[in-house]
Amino acid sequence: MLWKDVIELGQEVETVENFEVVKTWVYKQVFVNKKSVRQSEVYQAATVGLKPELMFEVRSLDYDNEERVKYNNKVYEIIRVYDRGEVTELICTTHTGSEV
Repeated sequence: MLWKDVIELGQEVETVENFEVVKTWVYKQVFVNKKSVRQSEVYQAATVGLKPELMFEVRSLDYDNEERVKYNNKVYEIIRVYDRGEVTELICTTHTGSEV
């Protein structure tokens, strides 16, 4: 299987600086396969008000419950995860918040 696309997986991390908790997003770069979102996924998500836009296949060893994806200078929220053994599918929608 070719891993021809690159994304950054992001997780919010809390650190303590000057006795205050500071939250920051930490990203790691991984190779993936970009796929089309299945029609059934679009219909299921629409029933709960979500709009899946992208799907990525990532090696399961590379995915550690991250919550965001950066792809082509745009931030996406991971709204659904399918663990398929060696490969995990990440279904993503556009991030609408201000934190990156």
